Amino acid sequence: MELNWIDWTIVVLYFLASLVIGLYFSGRAGKDTESFFLSGRSMPWWLIGTSMVATTFAADTPLAVTGMVARHGIAGNWLWWNFAFSGMLTVFFYARLWRRAEVMTDVEFTEIRYSGVPAAVLRGFRAIYLALPINCIVMGWVILAMSKILEIILVIDKWEAIFLCLVITLSYSVFSGLWGVLVTDFVQFILAMTGSIALAYFAVNAVGGLAELKTRVADLPIEGSALSFIPETGSAWMPLITFFVYIAVNWWATWYPGAEPGGGGFIAQRMFSAKNESHSLAATLYFNFANYVLRPWPWILVALVAMVLYPDLEDKESGYVIVMVNHLPHFFRGLVLASFLAAFMSTVSTSLNWGASYLVNDLYRRFLIRDRSERHYVRASRVFTLLVMLAAAIVTYFLSSVEGAWKLLIAIGAGTGPVYLLRWYWWRVNAWSEVAAMTASFTISIFFQSYLGLDSDDPRGFAYLMLWTVGLTTVCWVLVTFLTKPEPDQKLLSFYRQVRPSRTFWKPIADRAPEVEPDRNGTINLINWLLGCIFIFCSLFGVGKLILASYWEGLLYLIPAALSVAVIFRNLGKQEHALGKPGKLERVL
Repeated sequence: MELNWIDWTIVVLYFLASLVIGLYFSGRAGKDTESFFLSGRSMPWWLIGTSMVATTFAADTPLAVTGMVARHGIAGNWLWWNFAFSGMLTVFFYARLWRRAEVMTDVEFTEIRYSGVPAAVLRGFRAIYLALPINCIVMGWVILAMSKILEIILVIDKWEAIFLCLVITLSYSVFSGLWGVLVTDFVQFILAMTGSIALAYFAVNAVGGLAELKTRVADLPIEGSALSFIPETGSAWMPLITFFVYIAVNWWATWYPGAEPGGGGFIAQRMFSAKNESHSLAATLYFNFANYVLRPWPWILVALVAMVLYPDLEDKESGYVIVMVNHLPHFFRGLVLASFLAAFMSTVSTSLNWGASYLVNDLYRRFLIRDRSERHYVRASRVFTLLVMLAAAIVTYFLSSVEGAWKLLIAIGAGTGPVYLLRWYWWRVNAWSEVAAMTASFTISIFFQSYLGLDSDDPRGFAYLMLWTVGLTTVCWVLVTFLTKPEPDQKLLSFYRQVRPSRTFWKPIADRAPEVEPDRNGTINLINWLLGCIFIFCSLFGVGKLILASYWEGLLYLIPAALSVAVIFRNLGKQEHALGKPGKLERVL
């Protein structure tokens, strides 16, 4: 793609802005590790929520959505839309609890919930596992996706361009910690959304407008309607049992990086950095709205255009970039290229800071070098950020030999979700419960795939694999829970006093701490979760219908969305008043 001086000026200005932001916040990040990794727990909801969605807006995400739409139509997005159920669960049941925990990482949570050697071993193992193999594989895939994009767009060497992006990202991540990451994420998200909307506008014009696009898409030889929002459950790619697993099992039963049941990873890190519980909840609510309602429609429009203009593409995902190369005018070429770089850098910067937080807080400080000054640990944080980047570069180099690692991640995660959800609300869960869940899910999934022939790439095979793995894993960890001793009373009392979960399944412990005022909002939280799901999906479909010029249908979806969110705000306001904080949430939102 030919770029002129205007395009390059936009890209250079973006790079300079990222560096300036990093240098500006370097002083604040250097105070202590809490400032470096959590911005001093002082961040407002809108900045945290924007950072969450910017991080999930990776360079490869528009390409992945393009591939889903090209193969299965708009309904192909249910492969990730189903996670909205889990996201809303985090908003209403876990966001406040995570903030009350006052930990630096979700791995540190292990030792405030459990005790003894099992808790320490579990914390150390998960710190290494999440910071290096998981985190580096994620960064490796993002880096390779960016190389694929630049290979089509630029005439310069793609690896030189990626090296430049990584150096700039590393510089502000090392110097400014989470302060710089959050603020650059805010800028990057605005740039990325502006670029994707601009590309969608020129793409639709390239086929003669929206009406022409809808007509030509309807004639494409694809199973079912490409414009349908709901999959035809009798289709080969989405049998009824598979759709059932997606909407009723997958989102709460499976652990996967970045969307853990109940929150975790960088989502938890952002919640830890919030000013208070209300900002933590508001940030996750806004994140889910932006993630599922605002982000996808520009990508979907470009994907539909790519289906029409390039129906014979072997690599369906590359259609997004080819539309960009062939139909963007100058200035917008530079803008969209900068938006891709922004999406790429926001994901990498979060992965660097997040991965380093595990290595410093949960490994180096916990097990290797104790009782040093905060400045020592800040210096160590910067060193470990660099080491994470080097590890990711090595993984990227050898990535072709570990592509099967994604199946291993699914194998390890399937069935572990329930224990991550219940450890907050049931006192009897112990460290061995988590160990049993992780071990059983991995072993059972590998057995069914290797010896019984259930293929996770096959829709029916995936459904049966999930059902068997979740069911048997749950039986295993529940049995282990009752066959091993509970955590010591003192540890359980300490956790209960700090986090204040509902006393329903903490009664034996709650009876010993009558002074604690527990969370009594279980019923309201459940109602808010149901309303939240209605809000997200009705908003998603309503916005989609409006964009596709089905205005009355769009309004019919948006009415229940508006009513749902109004009731949610009313319920949250009542909760604040019950806690003696009148008007606090209203001021936050």
